[in-house]
Parts: sequence; structure tokens; C-alpha cells
Amino acid sequence: MIVWTLIAILGGLGWTMIAIVRGETVNAIWFVFAAVCTYFIAHRFYAKFIERKLLKPDDRRATPAEYKANGRDFMPMDRRVLYGHHFAAIAGAGPLVGPVLAAQMGYLPGTLWIVVGVILAGAVQDYLVLFFSMRRGGRSLGQMARDELGVIGGIAALIGTLVIMVIILAVLALVVVNALGESSWGVFSILMTIPIALFMGVYLRWIRPGKITEISLIGFVLLLFAIIAGGWVSNTDWGQAIFHLDRPTIAWGIIIYGFVAAVLPVWLLLAPRDYLSTFMKIGTIVMLAVAIILVRPEISVPAFSEFAGRDNGPVWTGALFPFLFITIACGALSGFHALISSGTTPKLIEKERQTRFIGYGGMLMESFVAIMALLAAISIDRGIYFAMNSSAAVTQGTVEGAAAFVNSLGLAGVNVTPELLAETARNVGEESIVSRTGGAPTLALGLSHIMQQFIGGTSLMGFWYHFAIMFEALFILTAVDAGTRVSRFMLQDALGNVWGRFKDTNWRIGAWVCTAIMVAGWGSILLMGVTDPLGGINTLFPLFGIANQLLAAIALAVCLSIVARQRGAGRFLWIVAVPLAFTAVVTITASMQKIFSPVPAVGYWAQHSAFRAALERGETSFGTARTREAMEAVVRNTFVQGTLSIIFVTLAIIVIAIAIARTIALLRAGGGPSTELPAQPAGRYAPASLFASKPERDLMKQWAALPAEKQPSGVGH
Repeated sequence: MIVWTLIAILGGLGWTMIAIVRGETVNAIWFVFAAVCTYFIAHRFYAKFIERKLLKPDDRRATPAEYKANGRDFMPMDRRVLYGHHFAAIAGAGPLVGPVLAAQMGYLPGTLWIVVGVILAGAVQDYLVLFFSMRRGGRSLGQMARDELGVIGGIAALIGTLVIMVIILAVLALVVVNALGESSWGVFSILMTIPIALFMGVYLRWIRPGKITEISLIGFVLLLFAIIAGGWVSNTDWGQAIFHLDRPTIAWGIIIYGFVAAVLPVWLLLAPRDYLSTFMKIGTIVMLAVAIILVRPEISVPAFSEFAGRDNGPVWTGALFPFLFITIACGALSGFHALISSGTTPKLIEKERQTRFIGYGGMLMESFVAIMALLAAISIDRGIYFAMNSSAAVTQGTVEGAAAFVNSLGLAGVNVTPELLAETARNVGEESIVSRTGGAPTLALGLSHIMQQFIGGTSLMGFWYHFAIMFEALFILTAVDAGTRVSRFMLQDALGNVWGRFKDTNWRIGAWVCTAIMVAGWGSILLMGVTDPLGGINTLFPLFGIANQLLAAIALAVCLSIVARQRGAGRFLWIVAVPLAFTAVVTITASMQKIFSPVPAVGYWAQHSAFRAALERGETSFGTARTREAMEAVVRNTFVQGTLSIIFVTLAIIVIAIAIARTIALLRAGGGPSTELPAQPAGRYAPASLFASKPERDLMKQWAALPAEKQPSGVGH
């Protein structure tokens, strides 16, 4: 209790300095202390409370990974490798891009939502969905919705999750394209991670099975070599000729990769690549946190910026409420995580008690990534921030145009010059940093700005910048490949209700067909975003945020119904009901504004009508579209985005309404029949968390002392 009291005091001091005692600047270390201490307390007490009161895991029960093991989609995986796979799969663009874009509003709104939101909403959703899916044989979220909510609610959830998944994967891939576009260093390094991951998979499967520490060290060394070699290759003529690719070409490469990664066995590419990327992800974030503590950069961005009370910001349009809560998606609450938690992870988890460490703990780590991304964004000059994140349509893509636009915003203390923008680009080894939208380049610049003060100085800014670009691209690509695999499972489950053969995950033709359909869906949206004249990320990210949070509302609605089935669990229903109510209000409000707002900068249909009317008048340019072809693209894109907004919110409202009605009926009846699969006895044993506790170590020794034929297969993991 003394230790936890000290942690609480340090965390409280951090929050006091951030939110109450703030002058012209605030030291970045207080963000780190406030967030980390809060995460520790939440995992130790709140997550444990949920485990005891709602879930009650039993390690005597076999998980689907054990009783359905097929060596391809279902197989028991060491908790440490699985944590890496799960974290890598859920941690996509959201925790990197969302906080960077949200920095437009100041630092305090984003910080509060990231930390409080993850504790009460995001981590709760991930934990519950993972556990409930595991108890139901690894069923997808859509299939669980059909089982819990009946035909109408189930069909609405199935369609909603599939269509929303298309948008989510497209935006995740779009961020990678924006980060790697015209960057030979980044393209080479990312390509190298594929053969490294294949080697790791083969090594663990056949060469040295079970030698996780050994292959981890080998993979880490190879990964560092890939980053360093990228710098060498990018300085050669042949490297520029081969790896300096335009964005449509990179988009097609990601589309092809997504298909291949989703159909290969999970142990060959997906799991080792995700585990490998976790070294990069967690290692980079921890390194950045240590650098912040030692360098102690002062943050001059205001707690609430000039745009916090307006709806016409240059980075994204819309008011703080509700759009901040959908701009920062994955760092606080993400429906995409529910698909991973009911997709690959429940098919690989070894023991039931590991769900708290992987589900709740994995989401806390992603939230910490979001805090670090926010700190990186607000640590750089505000003028440079807006020059990087404003679309090329307003900056003309030049340092002169960017400087003129940013200075016209009237920001206090901001006076950016073309020379500053050009010098910053030279320092990081890029031709330009103007209108590098998508958040990833801004985060890379912020990370390089902090790290060069820690190690190397200005001369190493280029290395740190491209290191961060690879970190981000690797970070996001793991979500794309895992998400594509999960979407294949979802489509197979959905089609299996019509043709039962599709439910068989061993049927290769069915797996390939479903993968091709989903890749074609998100690939087409990706190509639309890459060629969007208004900047794909600027127009697609609000739709991504809304879709993601509506999916979270669907997931929480399904969990609400499942909890209501448990006898005596009604008094703890608030654990699910509170985050469900909040996210439903936020996302439905945001959807209505995007559909009905008469302001073209906010409403998709208003923007659609304005550009269509301009075309009918015979105009050759309008607003930020400089050509008639660009105007036609805006009309086409806003029609797609507006239509999808209507579909998303309609399906989500149907699911939420049916779930609430079903929950009320179950509460009145005192519960209902369980939809879990019958328990099967476990033949494996493994600890619950990252490190085995003393009782767990003692128990493993007792198991190990038994004859070989009586030992569970998991002893020693």
C-alpha cells in the first residue's frame, strides 16, 4: 500500500501541474508521470475489479487455442509473443495520428480524453470483447452480435462491422502511404521487415522451437540493421531509382501485401512481424519517454488553443465537442480493437487469466503511445506544426505559401518564415516538410526534435526522423495486415450464415475469396484517398473517427447484452453502460453534423452540393480545388463519404436500440441462458502476466516434478 500511495501522489502531482498550476509553459515530464501512474493504478485496481465481478476467469478451462488448435489460425501462443502480436495489431494509425491532429485544440483536452477515456472505456471494451469471444470459441464481433441480439440486430451489426472495417483499414493504409511517399529510406527499411519476419517465423517453427529470447535478439539486431541500411541505400543512385516511389505505387504495394499477409499461416508472417514490430513500438515509446524525462522540454502550446472554441481549424474542421473525441480514436477508445479482440487474439490466447494482461494492459500501452505522440506534436514550433498539417490546397505546397498561410491565422507568438521551413526540411534530410499531412511526419519531426537533444544533436536529426517514419509505418502496417485477416474472419462468419462451408476456416478457397473481397473494398477507398485533391487524410480521417467510434458503440452494446445474461451482474452493468452512453452521444452527434451541417467545411453533403453547383455554373476552380477534375473528384468523394456516414449511424442506432431493449428484458427476467460454449478441461499451464508471480513459479515447479505423461503441455512458458 505504501508503494501504491507513492504512485498515486506522483500521478496526482503530475495532473496538478498539467491542469491547474500552469504558466506560459509546462514541463513535458508531468505528462509522463501523470499518465504512467494513472495506468498502473487502473490496471492494478479497476481491471482487477472487472475481473473479479464480471468475468471470473478459470484456468482449468481450455481456451479455443487449445481445443481448436490447427496450426494456422488456432494455436496456443506464449503470452509474451501474443501480447506483442495483439498490441501491434491494435496499435495502428489512431494513437499516432489522432493526438497529433488534436493538438490543434491545445494539449489539455486531448490529454484528458486519452487517459480517462482509456481507463473507463477503451481498455474495458478490449478486455470484455476478448474474454467474451474466447469463451465463445473465438467468434467474431458480428457473429456474437447475431447470437446475442437476434436476426435484425445481428445483421445490422454484421453489415456495420464489415463496412466500417473497410474504412478503417483504408485510412490506416493511407497514413502509411503518406509517411512513405517519396521516401526511399522508409520504403527500403519497411520492405526489409518482411523477410526478417519470415525468417523469425521459420526459426521458431522449425529451426529452434521455443527459443523466444534468442530469436528476439536476432530480430532486434536485424531490425536495427534495416533502419541503418535504409540510410545508406537512400544515398545511392540505384536506391533512389528503386525505392523512391510515388504514393499510388506504394498504395498498390500495400494492397498486395495485405492480401498475402492475410492468407499465409499466422505463425509464418503475421505473428513474428507483429512481435518484431513491438520491439520497435514499445522500445521507441519508452526511449522517447526517457528522453523527455532527461531533456525536460518545455511545452509552450496553450492548454486550450485559439481553435478550441471554434469550428474552422486549418488541420480539421468542427467543434471540440464532439470532434475531438472522434479525432483521438485508438488512443482512448477504438472499435477496431474489438475486431482484433474477437479476431486473431482469442484464437491464440493460452489461458483465461491472461486476458487482463493482454486485453486491458495492451490498450493501456496504446494509450501511452498516444500521450507520447501528443507530446511530440506539441514540442515543435507551432508555426511548423500548422505548415505541416495544413493541406497543399491552402499552402500551395511551397515554403512561401505555407509561411504566408500560417502567419495569416493570427496565432499568438507565431511568426514562421520560409527559411525556417526550408532549414527544418534540410535538418531531417527531406526535400520539404510543407503539407506533410496525416500526422505521421509531424510525429517524426517531434520525435527527432526531442531525441537530437538527448543523443547526437542536429547532425542526427535526419536519422531520428527516418527512424520515426519507419517506426510509424511498421506500427501501422501491422494493424493493416492483422485487420485484413480479421475482416476475412468476419466475412466468413457472415457468409457462413448463408452457406455453411464458409465458416470452415480451413477451407482455403473460402479464405482467399473473402480476403480478396475485403482487400478490394479497402483498397479502392485507399486509392480514392491517395488521389483526393483536398488531401485524403483531411477528409477521410473524420469519417474514420466516426466509423471507429460507432463500431466501439456496437461492441459495447453487444457486451451490455452479454453481461445482462449473467445472474447477479446487473449491479455492475454500469461498467459497460457508462462508456456506451458517452460514445453513443458523441458519435451520433458527430454523424448528424457531418450529414446535416450547412457549413461545407463540416458537412459532407453541404460540401458536395457546393462543388456540384460550381461545376454546373461552369467554373473551372472552386475553393481549394484548382482544376475542374479536382472539383469532380471532390463531388465524387463527398458523395461516397456522406452516404457511408448515413449507413454507419443508421446501423449503429439499430444495434444500440436492440441491445438496450434486450438488456432491459434480461434484467427483468433476472438473467438468461449463457451463450458460452461448454467448458473443456485444460491440458496446459502458463502464468497470467508478463512475469510469473512466486505462487505461479512454485506451481510450475510442482508440475515439472511430475512424470512427463502427467505434465501439462504449457509448463515452462
